[in-house]
Amino acid sequence: MSDPRTHISGRAMAVGVVLAVALPLTACDSGGGSGGGSGSSAAVGTPTPSPTPTVDPAAYRGTLDTTLGPLDTALRAVDRASEGRALERALGTASTAAATAAGGLETAEAPDDAVTGNATLAASLRDLSQSLADAGAGEGRCATSPRVELGSADGPRRVREASTTLTGLGYPVRLKLPRTEKPKHRRLGNGAFVKDARSGGLGRLTVRNGTDSDAVVSLTRGKKTAFTVYIRKGASTTVRRVGDGSYTVYFTSGSDWNSAKRSFTRDCAFEKFDDTADFRTVQVSGGTQYTVLTFSLAKTIGGNATTSEVPESEFPS
Repeated sequence: MSDPRTHISGRAMAVGVVLAVALPLTACDSGGGSGGGSGSSAAVGTPTPSPTPTVDPAAYRGTLDTTLGPLDTALRAVDRASEGRALERALGTASTAAATAAGGLETAEAPDDAVTGNATLAASLRDLSQSLADAGAGEGRCATSPRVELGSADGPRRVREASTTLTGLGYPVRLKLPRTEKPKHRRLGNGAFVKDARSGGLGRLTVRNGTDSDAVVSLTRGKKTAFTVYIRKGASTTVRRVGDGSYTVYFTSGSDWNSAKRSFTRDCAFEKFDDTADFRTVQVSGGTQYTVLTFSLAKTIGGNATTSEVPESEFPS
């Protein structure tokens, strides 16, 4: 550190120099000299102007609320909707609202400290729009619940992350994402009837499920289903009182049985045996003869029953 007396002396010398230079410059200026103006400008100096203020934070907070408000309303409707067509419609509406909100943020002006966060939130809303559309597009019997789909989608996760970042900077993101669900593993008891329209008979059918998935077997005559029975993986069941007739044997396998749709929701397969199952009851000497059949759902060496895939729309309900 310099000596205090030296410091004070230095300041005095600086002032003395300015005064000495200023006096002749004043005299020159009164005579109209051009050089004096330049010297005066250099001595006095010009203050640096303050930078222009960025976007007003309060105004940006209002933009966020206005832009995200309709989306928040649509997402709350998804949260309340019952699974089925109501939920599918709500998901479609929310998907459109998310895309609209993304477009609004992409053109919005944000304060310097929120520019990156605003862009990230806009991009995440694009992802959310796609996730909502995908979740609502599940059609057919073998379709995972939309809430399960959303639970594993990237869109909601990215919106949560972007919202947390902006909120932490002082720009609250007011969005209530809809509830999601984890994958379910619903099953019926082994041998449970999904449908039972047997009219009586002496026939007997045993089904052995040697696959690694639960299965459901249906016997139909024409367009009428006689019965549909559930067989857990690795188990077998026997259905009695099968009436006489020629039946087509359908079966489906998968995981997570949805009783409302009468179908598995994941890893579905729909097939039928190429040969019919024929049940006959005849009177013979000394008694009554009836049909007892056994079907195996496992691929076995030497098996004599072939199968074919069928569209899920053709599988008996």
